[in-house]
Amino acid sequence: QVQLVESGGGLVQPGGSLRLSCAASGRTLSIYSMGWYRQAPGKQRELVAGITRGESTSYTNSVKGRFTLSRDNAKNTVYLQMNSMKPEDTAVYYCYCKALGTDFWGQGTQVTVSS
Repeated sequence: QVQLVESGGGLVQPGGSLRLSCAASGRTLSIYSMGWYRQAPGKQRELVAGITRGESTSYTNSVKGRFTLSRDNAKNTVYLQMNSMKPEDTAVYYCYCKALGTDFWGQGTQVTVSS
């Protein structure tokens, strides 16, 4: 099994920045990819950004150029740096990883962009 612990959510003004962290523990050597989904009220969960074991990253179009996903392999942690934030970025952000043939999820962290 893999356990994921998220941190870093909160309230930020439009144009501001936040950084989310997700630390993995357990069978971390089995992790193929990690990243973040988000779910806004009344909307489906969407993939925000992901990074594979080979360091290949991908982003949903709405965050390209504003969000950056990075990974610290020594700490088994991924970071989502969110800049130039917009009200439409408001959502619960969920860390995920693919490992052992299945998906694992964090508990979710609320991100609110509002003045």
